[in-house]
Amino acid sequence: MAEPETPFAADQPDPARPPPRFGYFDHDADLGITGCGPTPEAAMEAAAEAMFGVMTDLAAVQPEQELEVQFEEADPELALVTWLNLLLAHAQSRRLVLCRFRLHRSGHQWVGMAAGQPWTASLERGVEVKGATLTQLALTRQDGGWQARCVVDV
Repeated sequence: MAEPETPFAADQPDPARPPPRFGYFDHDADLGITGCGPTPEAAMEAAAEAMFGVMTDLAAVQPEQELEVQFEEADPELALVTWLNLLLAHAQSRRLVLCRFRLHRSGHQWVGMAAGQPWTASLERGVEVKGATLTQLALTRQDGGWQARCVVDV
């Protein structure tokens, strides 16, 4: 006696059934960035350089236009992600690539400055960064200074 066919038999494709509409794949597209400096703010400035440095060669970018970002955050680690994401948002809305960064903190208030230029054909585009994430987020003392780190979504 033959075994009855099951509608979910994995070993036999059903020719009357269309191929699946969705699937899954491995994804290793994120990138970890670090920045080091003598203060937490300097480390966060260096992390911004790292983030924009994957987008283009920062040595080729001229600090023609400045922008300011202000935010409130009690947690310095969360301030790192906020800082990086605000820089990305302002740069994207103005079609700028940024190359110089300054960040100051007074209590929970943060004020940052950045300078850069509009994207041009002469700037070689690297990897687009979509945002900074909380993954592996850290702001720690290291070797007499500070290190800021997180993963950015590319």
